[in-house]
Amino acid sequence: MDHANFSAKLEPFLLMAKSMKGAAAAKLVQDATAAPGVFVFSELLELPNIQELAKSEQHQKFFALLQLFAYKTYQDYLQNKDSLPPLNQAQITKLKHLTIVSIAAERRILPYDDLMKALDISNVRELEDLIIDAIYLDLLQGKLDQKEEQLEVTYTMGRDLEPGKLEQILAALKDWASTTSAVLSTLDNKITTISTETLVQKQKQHDYELRLQANLKEVFEKQKEKSLGGGMAGRRAAFQMGMGDRENMMDVDEPDSKGKNRKASQDTAAKPSRKRNKF
Repeated sequence: MDHANFSAKLEPFLLMAKSMKGAAAAKLVQDATAAPGVFVFSELLELPNIQELAKSEQHQKFFALLQLFAYKTYQDYLQNKDSLPPLNQAQITKLKHLTIVSIAAERRILPYDDLMKALDISNVRELEDLIIDAIYLDLLQGKLDQKEEQLEVTYTMGRDLEPGKLEQILAALKDWASTTSAVLSTLDNKITTISTETLVQKQKQHDYELRLQANLKEVFEKQKEKSLGGGMAGRRAAFQMGMGDRENMMDVDEPDSKGKNRKASQDTAAKPSRKRNKF
């Protein structure tokens, strides 16, 4: 939104108003409120020559007209129509555009029904054309949701502030700042808690992994010792069995002192000798 452009559009009227009074100043108000591209009026309202219109019974309605365009709405015009100068079509269209801006400043979702009631419009097509023109004039940004029949606003221009509204806005901003500070403090505490819990969980996981590795190592060492011990016992038993067989073999086949087997000697002794016949 180019607010500087809006102020620039008002500049020629500010220069002329400095030298105009009475009827001329009233006519200037009529021209400014109908002029294309002029949507802010506070600087014009503050000029002494324009302020004097409020003191004149003849011209005070023009000062009220300028106030209407500065910070009021189309409904305000309808309610006070008899005490205001008649509006031409350009003024009516501009006031409706500014009314949409005022409503959008309070809510971001604007149903068609609410807008048509506020703008005294009974035709959806007329409403959508009015909204599209406001977007084209850079008074607001958003999109039309024809399916849901609503205007979704993303940004609006700022209108002039009604007297006494500044204090309300400052109070609202103070409350907002206080609420925001409390929310941020809560979020900081929550983040700190989460960080602490995360560190604790990491430490627990680390300790668990250390214990797991230690247990696995202990089991591995026991299995290794068992495997080595079983193999040695087996080899020892085999060795002892081998020695026993060897001793048995020695008991059967051990030779006598003359180099002959003991068994063979016994067989020879048992066999009778053959006597030879004498002739």
